[in-house]
Amino acid sequence: MIKSHSGIKDKLFYGWVVVIAFFIIFTIASGIRFSFGVFFKSLVSEFGLTRAETSGVYSVYMLLCCVVSIVSGWGADKFSPRILISLMGLFTGLSLILTSQAQSLWQLFVVYSLLLAMGFGGVFVVSSSIIIRWFDKKRGVAIGLTTSGAGLGTVIMAPFAAYLIATLGWRMSFIVMGMIAWLLIIPMAMLIKKDPTEMGLLPYGVESNKGKTGGSNEMVGSTPPTGFSLSHAFETKNFWYLGFVWLLSPISIFMILTHIVPHGTDMGIPVMEAATILSLIGAMNIPGRLLVGRISDSLGRKATAITCPLFLAGAIIWLIYSKDLWMLYLFALVFGFFWGGLSTVTTAMVGDIFGLRSIGIIMGTLSAVWFLGAAIGPFIGGLIYDISNNYSLAFSICVAAMVIATLLLALIKRETM
Repeated sequence: MIKSHSGIKDKLFYGWVVVIAFFIIFTIASGIRFSFGVFFKSLVSEFGLTRAETSGVYSVYMLLCCVVSIVSGWGADKFSPRILISLMGLFTGLSLILTSQAQSLWQLFVVYSLLLAMGFGGVFVVSSSIIIRWFDKKRGVAIGLTTSGAGLGTVIMAPFAAYLIATLGWRMSFIVMGMIAWLLIIPMAMLIKKDPTEMGLLPYGVESNKGKTGGSNEMVGSTPPTGFSLSHAFETKNFWYLGFVWLLSPISIFMILTHIVPHGTDMGIPVMEAATILSLIGAMNIPGRLLVGRISDSLGRKATAITCPLFLAGAIIWLIYSKDLWMLYLFALVFGFFWGGLSTVTTAMVGDIFGLRSIGIIMGTLSAVWFLGAAIGPFIGGLIYDISNNYSLAFSICVAAMVIATLLLALIKRETM
């Protein structure tokens, strides 16, 4: 029998266990991903690379994630998430440990770019599609809590990576982080259930049909989920509006996440304090995801979403003119909060607009576009720096991207199936 969950049962709803498991996975995996900027100058020095070449390692990783995210989205609709996430944890740890042994640039492209893409490239797709299945109401809160692990991971892993590099060197630091990935991600995968029907439950906020026609509790969870197919979604303007938002926002965000530590050290700020800027961004990412997710549940996704890139554009303008450490800290507080908010609300919008029928492959396709933007941003930032010896033009491109994203979000309308 499919059970509803009202009153005291809300506290025991297993969907929150799934949320916490994904939160821990996001904390470790995202912390590893976003700590690349801390390793940036170590790789430049060790291999004699330009900043564009070093950024290229990260950008190729993001490009490969485009493919992995689509495959993972398809897999999320077909297979057990326990198997998928366990494999991702295995490849994440393996990537970092082998990166510690790299001796040339091409080896970095294989052991970091390729293997880490196989490890982390599908985590967001799998987690988001599963959380959307578990939650009808409080979807924004659930997604916000799940993905706030990305912020906590940055808070923890950026200074931790800087400390490891200072005490053990960059190679041993990668080994330590790889072992952490194995020890935490794989056990958490065992707690994840694909959807509520595996435990005889309905999605959070969906009531059973008990007391309605026939007076019986109908098997709502056994009926096929409604929504758009991928081909149908392609035919809608909303898909393309969202797609370009998912392209433009990571161009800005990942250009800054990759280059903010080198930018800070270029200003004469010690590396540990520059890494703290990245940690502040991650710290504010957490309340941004939780609060904006909650606000979007109450006030609506569209109005909430439009606000976020506007504040991000303003924060980046502030960054361009920042001359002191306190100004960079203030930038980090605002940027981190609204980055978290934008990510959460645009993820929730996918489920709201396109339904659950093909949520995995739709999310995977949009995530591929997102990874493309995340690949373009860091490389453009490094290339512009190599040409101009500063980041002013690169950061100005970020501002323009956020303004365009705002306009695209304003054009989105509710679709009918």
